[in-house]
Amino acid sequence: MLNEQELVKACQKNDRKAQTAFYNLYKSKLMGVCRRYTRTPDEAEDIYQEAFVKIFNNIHTLENPKAVGAWVRKAVIHTAINYYHANLKFQQNTEYENIVLSNDDYPNLLSTLTSEELLALINKLPDGYRMVFNLYVIDGYNHAEIGELLGVSENTSKSQLSRAKELLRKQLKQLGIVSYERT
Repeated sequence: MLNEQELVKACQKNDRKAQTAFYNLYKSKLMGVCRRYTRTPDEAEDIYQEAFVKIFNNIHTLENPKAVGAWVRKAVIHTAINYYHANLKFQQNTEYENIVLSNDDYPNLLSTLTSEELLALINKLPDGYRMVFNLYVIDGYNHAEIGELLGVSENTSKSQLSRAKELLRKQLKQLGIVSYERT
């Protein structure tokens, strides 16, 4: 069995067996990323497959095989965003100045949920809110990067995140996980 770097080198030579092994190696790791950006498992599968077509078409450009994990993850996220642009529209574009932010610790609060519960809550968000929430809270992008990726202003990204958090807070309150009111 080839290690990850050897798989990359074999994939760069268009080795079909290596490509299958590489595809399967990342499937369990990155299908969850695809699911966070879509409404259905079928859409997630489409994004994953489309991402790997792009990955295999561009793997020859990867100069450092040790960086393959981050490179593949980035390709999957960008494919999900492109899918979003091609198929969906933002629900609202509210300006950031009209939103009051709180000091919620969402990563810690949301870590108390199972991945299935978290995915269900995130999937209830409007599409624009879901995209920004995923990119900011889960994938670690900043608002300037999100704005560039989604073709919106940095303030719109901040607004979308604020509204996503507010909707999640309401969902968590309904589930009895959060018991405080927002002031």
